[in-house]
Amino acid sequence: MIVQKLHEAGIKSEHAYCAAFASIGLTVVAWAGSLKTEPAGMDRADRWGLFVGEWAPTFFALGLALANYEQQDD
Repeated sequence: MIVQKLHEAGIKSEHAYCAAFASIGLTVVAWAGSLKTEPAGMDRADRWGLFVGEWAPTFFALGLALANYEQQDD
């Protein structure tokens, strides 16, 4: 149901895969930025990087679901 709505909205599997790779990159940027901006021993920035890093599997799963839907649709 959700996959069908996403597909009807124009979102394709490639979009989800790109979002997954972008979230991986954002995780690295957030982690590297935390090394320079947060005081030593501050865990908040590392947790933000981990939070963003957890988006990637969700986007990959959506990409797979959309790819399966697109194959069935064709």
